[in-house]
Amino acid sequence: MRIARYESGGVERLGVVSGEEIHPLPEGVNLLRLLAAEPEERERITRAAEAPVALSGVRLLAPLRPPTLRDFVVFEEHVEGVTRSVSGEGGIPETWYEIPTFYFGNPYSVIGPYDPVPIPPGCRALDFELEVAAIVGRAGSDLTPEEARVHIAGYTILNDWSARDLQRHEMQIGLGPAKGKDFANTLGPWIVTSDELEPYRRGDRLDLEMEVYVNGEKIGDDTLANMAWSFEELAAYASRGTWIMPGDVLGSGTCGSGCLAELWGRTGRQEPPPLEAGDVVRMTVEGIGEIENRIVEGVTPVPIPRARAAAYRRKRAWGG
Repeated sequence: MRIARYESGGVERLGVVSGEEIHPLPEGVNLLRLLAAEPEERERITRAAEAPVALSGVRLLAPLRPPTLRDFVVFEEHVEGVTRSVSGEGGIPETWYEIPTFYFGNPYSVIGPYDPVPIPPGCRALDFELEVAAIVGRAGSDLTPEEARVHIAGYTILNDWSARDLQRHEMQIGLGPAKGKDFANTLGPWIVTSDELEPYRRGDRLDLEMEVYVNGEKIGDDTLANMAWSFEELAAYASRGTWIMPGDVLGSGTCGSGCLAELWGRTGRQEPPPLEAGDVVRMTVEGIGEIENRIVEGVTPVPIPRARAAAYRRKRAWGG
């Protein structure tokens, strides 16, 4: 099943996509409850759908407003290229092989599959990142990977946009990405429920072809099966010592050749160049669909002064 969130006539609705049509679900249907339902219950709910309307006649929105967005980094090829881009040196940190690390993204920055993306203030090295995201359907804590499978309700495409120059500057402090990742995360075009993607399963991985294009030119491709950890393992790790909740988004991280920074690291030059206003980025994932966003001009950054030296330093016993 493909569950979409859309706008028609100024009203937001949920619907089930079939071919080039969308079947509006009855008012009051809750997306998170729908995702948590058993397949038979979902079918019962969707049988009450209204007469279909053409997809071309509605505006697709991000398929959900996630309460949290964890973005992992689980493609070895991507890490190789980006490490060289950032440090100028080859190799992958040994720690990467030990834990499926992630950072928390900004859920308020989520945009729709065809929305424009303004260049973030002060950015001169805008980049895309081709990913797939799992959507959590049931709450869980301290899960095993085997237990985590039933907690994943479905999947969607994620473009984790990145301001590489801002990111490189702020990460010198050692707290991870902040404003370099704070402005846009595309989700869409809809959520494909887990059962629909079972034919693509190879062991504990989903073998989905992934491609990204800029202005119609293919830039990169990979298969989701190259994930170093499965989504079940990512969900289990995310739930360690805490909870994952319905609607939480778990990003796969960028696939091999799925961003410009990786290619820059391999060639030693910014080729292809950073994105500019007017560029169009299209991503396709087998079994899910496609998203497409146009880059537009942004705003000038509001100036923030340099740090002020502490005016009231205390005398410490250790002489500080």
